[in-house]
Amino acid sequence: MRLSFHGAAQNVTGSCHLLEAGGLRILIDCGMFQGARHADEENAGDFGFKASEIDYLLLTHAHLDHCGRIPLLVKRGFTGEIITTAATRDLAKLIMMDSAHIQEEDAARASRRRRRGGHGDIEPLYNQINVLAALDSFGRNVRYDEDIALNDAVTVRFINAGHILGSASIIVEAVEKGTTRRIVFSGDLGSPGHAILANPIPPPECDYLVMETTYGDRMHKNLDASVVEFVEAISKTISRGGNVVIPTFAMERTQEILFHLKKAIESCELPRSLTVFLDSPMAVSATEIFRRHADGFSDEVRDEMLAGKQPFNPPGLRFTRQTADSMAINRVKGGAVIMAGSGMCTGGRVRHHLKHNIWRPDCSVVFVGFAAQGTLARQIVDGAKHIRISGEDIQVKADIYTINGFSAHADQRELLYWASKAGKPETIFLVHGDYEKGMSSMQNELEKKGLTVQCPTLHSTVDLE
Repeated sequence: MRLSFHGAAQNVTGSCHLLEAGGLRILIDCGMFQGARHADEENAGDFGFKASEIDYLLLTHAHLDHCGRIPLLVKRGFTGEIITTAATRDLAKLIMMDSAHIQEEDAARASRRRRRGGHGDIEPLYNQINVLAALDSFGRNVRYDEDIALNDAVTVRFINAGHILGSASIIVEAVEKGTTRRIVFSGDLGSPGHAILANPIPPPECDYLVMETTYGDRMHKNLDASVVEFVEAISKTISRGGNVVIPTFAMERTQEILFHLKKAIESCELPRSLTVFLDSPMAVSATEIFRRHADGFSDEVRDEMLAGKQPFNPPGLRFTRQTADSMAINRVKGGAVIMAGSGMCTGGRVRHHLKHNIWRPDCSVVFVGFAAQGTLARQIVDGAKHIRISGEDIQVKADIYTINGFSAHADQRELLYWASKAGKPETIFLVHGDYEKGMSSMQNELEKKGLTVQCPTLHSTVDLE
């Protein structure tokens, strides 16, 4: 039995782990590297294994850093089965198609420049045809807490991770030489008490635990306090005649913010005249997908959905899919909340809205999600006085808010509680975290409890005896 780490190893993105057990080669996630200076080279590089030799891919959830290289995996020879939840399958299709579209556009733009210099074209990492081929590999849609036999020796079970809709931690039980070993992969874990999602389910006792550490070095603000801060930031900005720009991830965070905006307007904390632009075709589609999957939500949201209500539709909500509609938002000088992706400001329409609003002292930019090192979002959060967008130097004069109580990730206390339910694994492998921050802090905390902890490096392999 062997475990190797081909992404999110002393890094926050690119989740990809390979388990060789029970005569099978099982991949857990195949995500894209994001944010780092050499991310493009890492994404195009060798997986660290032969795609054609993988039997199964178990997908924890649909974020790009967990599913973004699946089309490349198929392009390079994977012919096995991809297993995940129904909601993750729907959302992953959306995410991968959007990723392919962006890569096709980037490659076309780079190719035009190269042709002017007498050079050949650039090929995208993968295209939309590759995504459609990858979707053919998606097989069984699993339900939470359902045992799935991969062969006579290996059984897997998905449990709710409470991170985004459809997200799961994965329990693998494998028999080798008459002995059963249990390995748990946390995926990304959500925070209990989430406004719209059900709480993450603790793991069973296990022999080995692979756990994320995104926020392993800090505690989140109380959610209620974060909602108050969020509403106050909007209210202050609107009262002085500015706009609020919220860089958002298309899934979960967008829907949660819409949920809280609706509640604040219904309670008269924000004016009913407030215009809310959801300027993200992918977020619009994701919101429609959310309406089709009630089983992963909190009791309150599920009951509203089953009663035919629209918990993610505040008054004044306007969806903008077309580019022309997005550009028309520039004419709105005040009184609007503008939600657009990407959440880390690495691309998408939010950069367009930052360009038109971040230099205005009557406006605000509100960050409600994680900002990885090397991203434009992190530059702004860290207090940059000037930023560059599309080659233009722009002064930062808007108020900048960072409200981390909305985080879709568990904090240090919540991670430690979750890990405590796994008993005393022989080894806990920490992944998906900044080594100097969340990962090393979590390692220290776990080792204080007498647990054996490793922080594997990229492409490292461990024999599980």
